[in-house]
Amino acid sequence: MEKPVAIEFNGIGYAVMMASPQDLEDFAVGFALSERLIEDTRDVLAIDTHEAPTGVVLRVQLPAANAARVVDRVRHRVSDSSCGLCGIDNLEHALRPLPQVMAVQGIPDHAIFAALDRLNDHQALNRATGAVHAAARCSADGSILDVREDVGRHNAFDKLIGAMARSATQWQGGFALLSSRCSYELVEKAALSGCAALVTISAATDLAIARAQSCGLRLVVLARPDAILSVAGRDGEP
Repeated sequence: MEKPVAIEFNGIGYAVMMASPQDLEDFAVGFALSERLIEDTRDVLAIDTHEAPTGVVLRVQLPAANAARVVDRVRHRVSDSSCGLCGIDNLEHALRPLPQVMAVQGIPDHAIFAALDRLNDHQALNRATGAVHAAARCSADGSILDVREDVGRHNAFDKLIGAMARSATQWQGGFALLSSRCSYELVEKAALSGCAALVTISAATDLAIARAQSCGLRLVVLARPDAILSVAGRDGEP
């Protein structure tokens, strides 16, 4: 359920993540997109998954034109970290501007409640272990279209984003549903993937709310079977 996963880009050691060893190619692509190392899957030339005695090594080959991004990002990282900010020594580099997302046409509350009610049916790994997070792509009516699971909430979302990129799937007016609290980096992953609405079952940090407001992302938190709290975007502005 959990192993060290070392990620290399063009032979450069970039990060070591504690992750569930499923859907690792999706993870590699989603992680590269979230780190802004690539623009789309055409920038991924190859992914090699190598089983090591103590974990897994993901070796990702990018075009030479992307190598400078890898080197620059590594230069600003002072330690490997799953949360991003902890490993960045330059605050301006860490909190780079986010792209503006296209506003959705009002996702109704009943769609969010429907997705919440159906999420557990799509969490096979969590039913077996009770210890992993899920990231789901939901349609505007609350249908769950795709799910990825991981022991880390960031990893689960990266896996989902990577799976969508590899299948050329867009959010298409739907929303992301995450079985976790909402930290700022989850907001960033949503915005960078073109997602216009993010729903989490636990609370958001103040930085997450500020980042969502800065890019026009609708952010819904504390999502429960009978109540939600919209804190940014449509219905969430002060």
